[in-house]
Amino acid sequence: MELYLKLIDVLFPVFFVIGVGYYLGKKDPNFNTKFITNFAGNIGTPAMIFYTITTTGITLDLFIEYFVYALIIIGGFSLVGLFFLFILKKDVISELPPLILPNTGNMGVPICLFAYGTAGLGVASAIASVIILLHFTLGVLLAKKSFSLEILIKNVPIYAILASVIFLYFRWDVPGYIENTTFLLTYTTIFLVLMSLGIALSRFQVVSWTKASILGAVRVIIGPIIGFSLIQYLELDGFAAGVLLIQSAMPSAVLTYLVGSMYSDKKVVDGVASVIVTSTVMSLFTVPIVVFYSLKYFQ
Repeated sequence: MELYLKLIDVLFPVFFVIGVGYYLGKKDPNFNTKFITNFAGNIGTPAMIFYTITTTGITLDLFIEYFVYALIIIGGFSLVGLFFLFILKKDVISELPPLILPNTGNMGVPICLFAYGTAGLGVASAIASVIILLHFTLGVLLAKKSFSLEILIKNVPIYAILASVIFLYFRWDVPGYIENTTFLLTYTTIFLVLMSLGIALSRFQVVSWTKASILGAVRVIIGPIIGFSLIQYLELDGFAAGVLLIQSAMPSAVLTYLVGSMYSDKKVVDGVASVIVTSTVMSLFTVPIVVFYSLKYFQ
């Protein structure tokens, strides 16, 4: 019974805030989220990355270890995604991002925080850092079908990752005023991005429920299977393994839609949005199962 109560403690805050955003988006279709996007991209997310990596007790070795693990499972996501996109006769290049880039930041980080505390937050951010890097490298490459160094250079969260790694490498103590400031910005960002996720979901349209549902299921069902397989193969244990499993179970990242809308044609963008919607809806049922298993077997 205690484990079930813990599960509610972990998931209720996340889904509640997403629900608030969805309600606001439906109530006011013109709700302007530009401020949230600018704040999260340029201030909130960099602050959250820096705080969670440098002040939660994560070591450089652990950061690198789970950074690499995240790359491995994304490789697995890619193979599976290419197979299903080919079978469904979809664009195997431009429609791949929502299958390989899960919502580890907006949704995964807060869930891991509530599940495993600040220690889980650090590992979750290490994994989310990989996804952030890939959004603005591989994600742009797939959507645009060409690489853009300028976008990478202008991406503020990447500099936060580099700064965090430097602090970990030299084992520098974070000054109190920086820690307190990034602490406030971290929790502000978590609330705002969860709410913006709900708002975004209220606006997306599904163009083909059958194909979108298949791809959504691939994201939220096969994703954690790949994560669990890696955990078993490497004989990982403890809370860090639980975080890896939870992060592998996240639905498609909303950022894949934003990047796609900038560089892909409308048909592709509609397909990306459809997968985001279906995978997120399915995650309401699959994520609780994965979190329950993680809390039970990885502590």
